[in-house]
Amino acid sequence: MHELSTAANEKENDDTKTIITIDNNNSDNQEKWYTIASQVFLPFMIAGFGMVGAGLVLERVKTLNLFQEIPEIYILVPALLGLKGNLEMTLASRLSTQANIGNMDKRNELKSMIIGNIILIQLQAIVVGFLAAIVSITMGWIPQGHFNLRHALVLCSSSVSTASITSLILGAQIFTYGTIVIIVIVLSHKCKINPDNIATPIAASLGDLTTLSILAGIGGFLFQIIDNYTWLPIITTILFLFLIPVWIMIIIKNEYVKDVLIHGWTPIIAAMFISSAGGIILDFAIQTLRGIAVFQPVINGVGGNLVAVQASRLSTAFHRQDKSAEFQNDTDYDTSTNCLDPYKVFCSKQNNSSTARVLLSLVIPGHLTFIFLIWQFTADHFRLSFPFIILYLIAALIQVIILLYIAQWMVGFVWRQNRDPDNVCIPYLTAIGDLLGTALLTSVFLILS
Repeated sequence: MHELSTAANEKENDDTKTIITIDNNNSDNQEKWYTIASQVFLPFMIAGFGMVGAGLVLERVKTLNLFQEIPEIYILVPALLGLKGNLEMTLASRLSTQANIGNMDKRNELKSMIIGNIILIQLQAIVVGFLAAIVSITMGWIPQGHFNLRHALVLCSSSVSTASITSLILGAQIFTYGTIVIIVIVLSHKCKINPDNIATPIAASLGDLTTLSILAGIGGFLFQIIDNYTWLPIITTILFLFLIPVWIMIIIKNEYVKDVLIHGWTPIIAAMFISSAGGIILDFAIQTLRGIAVFQPVINGVGGNLVAVQASRLSTAFHRQDKSAEFQNDTDYDTSTNCLDPYKVFCSKQNNSSTARVLLSLVIPGHLTFIFLIWQFTADHFRLSFPFIILYLIAALIQVIILLYIAQWMVGFVWRQNRDPDNVCIPYLTAIGDLLGTALLTSVFLILS
């Protein structure tokens, strides 16, 4: 039996720390930095291309009557984009953890897990999509001083429909995304690739572009027909709300997700409110600063993707420790109830610190690639300058550094509260990323203006 001297020393120094320690004699089992980089890079870039597409769509749809007549829809945009990212990336993180701890090796367990998770995210999409619409309506109502029923109906039905209708009728959103994410995770597990490194970026790449396109399409249609067919958005909203008890009855019988049904609402609802705060900033920015819309999904998406990878890996490490008391090989995670030392988070020899450096190293080359693509497709709308690129990259680095630091603390804190970090942390982290990204991006444009 190996001596855990590192753990013993840490325990003597600080009893408040939760530690999973590297077994230095088995360091071959530890993932190397270049392995992590090679596995994360391609999914990260694919996700980035999807976010560039979402930015281009947002830049174009802002000229539609829907977005000009109902400006509070901009408050809805980060919440809906964040919702889809949260649901898919949380799904990916849960399944990655299950794959890494061996719960996907039996076909019966895999089938039950897949069905339960897909129905769960359908339920979450309906509920949180409806609440996001209520927040958007309220935020538009307060400054204007009067309530516009037409706008409220369009926002409410558009939000709920965007989150759910394609999963039920066209099979093009939640079910398709969930299926692809699950295929990615299962294949990664079979091919000995760590699904934590690839699943969450792939999940995110599938959400933003489609969600924004569907919001513009459905919202634009409902806005055009609202005067003659007022009953249509009302019936649409009621129909999806009636599906809520049906999904609850199915989920409560599934052992893999019934706990999420009870305890998994606070993170995604809180994340929705945080993202909506970013939406208020976005509403101001798009109406004031030219050219900002195309960058918003990119900076928010990159930060969310990178921190989701780190959070998923941290969560897997704790789950492995919990499942096997003899697990000491994979990683070295040091979390504390107190303020963490930034040096240990980013500059130490611990595996989580190495992963953080790898993820940070992707920020600048990734964003430079995405900026070039945006410049190619939006040359008529916005001229890039050297000061803008420098300030933009600084803002992106600040965002990711803050998110990785928060993730290191949050995952350990949630684990000590006997909660599953897979269900709790990613919604908070991606929502904070949305708020930080939108605020920092707006600051960059204000400075240059």
